[in-house]
Amino acid sequence: MRCIEHTHLMDEETARLMADKEVWLSTQPFLSTKDIAPEAGPSAERMQQVFAGTPRTYELVRKHGIKAAWVSDVLFSPEVTRRQGIMLTHLSRWYTNAETRRMATSVNAELLALSNLRTPFPGKLGVIQEGALADILVLNGNPLADIRLIEDPEKNVAVVMKDGRLRKNAL
Repeated sequence: MRCIEHTHLMDEETARLMADKEVWLSTQPFLSTKDIAPEAGPSAERMQQVFAGTPRTYELVRKHGIKAAWVSDVLFSPEVTRRQGIMLTHLSRWYTNAETRRMATSVNAELLALSNLRTPFPGKLGVIQEGALADILVLNGNPLADIRLIEDPEKNVAVVMKDGRLRKNAL
């Protein structure tokens, strides 16, 4: 096994084992009901356990040096773009803005590369270089100084390049 999803109820022993075996963690920083879709299946009691366990999970990740990727089950839906940006900014409780940005880009690309021949991506990910599958966002501001810029994409995303084509240009 190369990666475990979620782990919001992870304990110390599990974290130590994941670190020892170099198993990745792919998770989301659920902190409140605003982070979940209204149609989400878990009970309110289970979600409260997840909210309470999220900080502990990231503390264990940092303590044991577990390689962690940021994921969101709400990706690729324009209706929830704002929510996924907010969830990404939750990582600032445990990571610097630069670490958060890297986690959502090149670190996630490193995890995707583990799928080898099963990958749906025919090129290099997580870098901006010729021939790579780099999607580029240009923000109205510096996300290294203020990661919360991504919480309001309508206001703060000036340029979107996807698959090498300009999709938005508000400059």
